[in-house]
Amino acid sequence: MGFLVILKDISTRGKRVHREGIISCINTFQIIATMVFCFLIALCIIGLGLFISDRMKKFLLSREDYFYILPDQNNSVINLPSDDRKLSSFSSFLSFEDWVAPPENLWHSMSDEELMWRASMAPNVAEYPYNRTPKVAFMFLARGRLPLGPLWERFFQGHDPRLYSIYLHCSPEFTEEPPESSVFYKRRIPSKVVEWGKASMIDAERRLLANALLDFSNERFVLLSETCIPLFDFLTIYKFLVSSKYSFISSFDDPRPIGRGRYNKRMWPTLSISDWRKGSQWFETQRKIAVGLISDRKYYPVFVTHCKPPCYMDEHYMATLVNKQNPEMNSNTSITWVDWTTGGSHPKTFLRRDISETFLNQIRYDSGNCSYTGNSSSSYSYCFLFARKFHPSTLEPLLKITPKLFGFDPKEYTN
Repeated sequence: MGFLVILKDISTRGKRVHREGIISCINTFQIIATMVFCFLIALCIIGLGLFISDRMKKFLLSREDYFYILPDQNNSVINLPSDDRKLSSFSSFLSFEDWVAPPENLWHSMSDEELMWRASMAPNVAEYPYNRTPKVAFMFLARGRLPLGPLWERFFQGHDPRLYSIYLHCSPEFTEEPPESSVFYKRRIPSKVVEWGKASMIDAERRLLANALLDFSNERFVLLSETCIPLFDFLTIYKFLVSSKYSFISSFDDPRPIGRGRYNKRMWPTLSISDWRKGSQWFETQRKIAVGLISDRKYYPVFVTHCKPPCYMDEHYMATLVNKQNPEMNSNTSITWVDWTTGGSHPKTFLRRDISETFLNQIRYDSGNCSYTGNSSSSYSYCFLFARKFHPSTLEPLLKITPKLFGFDPKEYTN
């Protein structure tokens, strides 16, 4: 009997010890869980503090970056010591004119990607908050010096520089600078090698457009070669372009092998055969279309990959792109005259013996019926404003004819 009592007492004590052990474990777990929770809360608070601190630093630095890099392209600002750079950056923000003023120096160190990004910025407000005189940007794509440069000097001579701007894309090895009195002085942009029939030709055109777009006053953009000449005086051409509702990018559906025959089926579905267009490399366009041309990231890679000889990008890219992006804003014609009657891959080159007043007047007034004359409310009805290809030997006879061509007194100039 005593033995049974002892066993029962032991059992009771065991249960109590077991229950107390469980309670003790639970209490210990609760303490540990509470400590872990508090630790995690502390980490979250510390992390949040560091994040807020980092964002504030980036915000303050970004404000500095915006102020010093946007007003112009002059790299000397970027290379200033930090204290001087801060002073320069904030002082440049004081005046609204600093934001809209054209770059003082066309030379810069931006990559093509950086240049296109910056040039693609366009305000959504159509009205300009300042008195803006629209300019025509004359963009020359040349190998080196302009053999017909003296003719263009006469073309611009005496006209308000607020009406035009000039940009030169030359071979990188060409470093010759004209005299300060020249309208071409320091008008070269950072350039790269250009190969005929290659994508580098389109790259150069987009590079010219992007640099010209950095000047907010440029409204019309004309691509010219070193063999181009103007057919009329400056004011006639200026008024024609700024009064036009449309751009002048040659774009048409050519069913021949040199047109549709160059379409690559691998371009589908990005581009279909119905989208495909052919046109002239030498174009004139307005600002909105120019922004679209340098901002394109959808169609350009397709052309680079699939438009290989006998497909030439300079004959199809711009023509097809404007047909896709802004067909309602384009006249589908070119205002640069050229003679293709001799056949072959290149148009006829005109020599000294070809130049006469009669010949130029035929181009100016007897070039056929124009399907488009600029603005429906305009009194101008010229088919072409420029012409190519003119050999360097044509310079002297052209200079003799320009008094009648441009309407100035020949005594004002010397050959």
